[in-house]
Amino acid sequence: MSYWFLCGKGKVFGFSCGLRRGFNYQQSFSLVNIKLKWVKDKALDAVIAGERDLRAACNLVSILSSAPDFCLPIYHLSRHRGQLGLPHDLKLSTFIRRYPTIFHESYVFDSAGTHVPCFELTLEALNLYHEELGVIRDNMIDLIDRLCKLLMLTKDRILPLQTIDQLKWDLGLPYCYVDNLIPIYADLFSLFRLPDDRIGLKLLSWDDTLAVSQLEKNVAQQTEEDLKNNCLAFPIGFTRGFGLKRKCMGWLKEWQKLPYTSPYADASHLDPRTDVSEKRIVGVFHELFHLTIQKKTERKNVSNLRKPLSLPQKFTKVFERHPGIFYISKMSDTQTVVLREAYDCQRIIQRHPLVDIRERFASMMRKGFRDRSRGLYKKTAYIGHKDPLKIVQGHKGGGNGLDSEVDSDDDLFSEYNSDESIHCPS
Repeated sequence: MSYWFLCGKGKVFGFSCGLRRGFNYQQSFSLVNIKLKWVKDKALDAVIAGERDLRAACNLVSILSSAPDFCLPIYHLSRHRGQLGLPHDLKLSTFIRRYPTIFHESYVFDSAGTHVPCFELTLEALNLYHEELGVIRDNMIDLIDRLCKLLMLTKDRILPLQTIDQLKWDLGLPYCYVDNLIPIYADLFSLFRLPDDRIGLKLLSWDDTLAVSQLEKNVAQQTEEDLKNNCLAFPIGFTRGFGLKRKCMGWLKEWQKLPYTSPYADASHLDPRTDVSEKRIVGVFHELFHLTIQKKTERKNVSNLRKPLSLPQKFTKVFERHPGIFYISKMSDTQTVVLREAYDCQRIIQRHPLVDIRERFASMMRKGFRDRSRGLYKKTAYIGHKDPLKIVQGHKGGGNGLDSEVDSDDDLFSEYNSDESIHCPS
């Protein structure tokens, strides 16, 4: 049985251990009694830093790109507030103003003569968004396969749209995938109403060619004995200085020798109280994270997958119990789970083309935030129409003397304070 660790800067070493005679695959190793400490991983935390802002900004770019003249008043954008994942005490207009390289601000008057902020995409942001659409078109088959495999992980090949929406950023799906993507593949997917009155997405047919997990594909990393006994082992890596205790090491060695159950196979025969079932749960999330383009997602995004994936209660505890496979980052007041094997320090090993687009958006955001904090940007006030949807174009840097407020913090990805300390025009 092969068993290996990723140590230090991606170095690999391994050893073999045979199956213990008389070993009962269904027995438990008192996993709940083994306490594993959480150790901060600065490299993986750096991967997560700024993810919340980047996701919110990219979603706003998608929303504005479908608007007339790529411009909308703030009250229209606020309708999407719940899908952006921003802190509750942060005004949406304050967030948008932080990134003038992405969003350009203008004004109109409403029927009461009050200034109404409007936001449009800058030319640079619009061009990058069009590049993103090209990348999505070029990788459409890959994205569809990811969505198919996600649905194949479920018991009935069905998921509520609400659940898919929570994962669409991580899967690389377009923001409006339901309207722009699903109708094109009507032979694969169908929308229908669930018993609880929600709308669900169903995969119409099973594809055996897709029902192969990433761990099964990595046969080169397994020994012939492993493959014969179906005892596939997960790549393991710990944060430097983790210091795994001998008792935990002994359990982990035995656990790695257990039979591997494909996440696409029926697991109803497994006793949920056993470590074989535990390994199956780890295998499900190992595969799920491989379906995401950056091998990570927020913990809350998978919290409602228990019934669709046929998982036991408190199934997300596997993230704490297997810190060599998953890392839980606590950046930005949330918990993001990262698949350790996918990263060499901060560098993702298998790089999806959409990652490059997102990093370019992040670079634009950092530049805009720095320049704005130095006072290089001014608000543009447009004077004219009562109807906020009828914009009279003005020029940047002009207006009625309303200067852009400068944030007190110099860090693009710092935690937000209450908006009460920031003056915004009414």
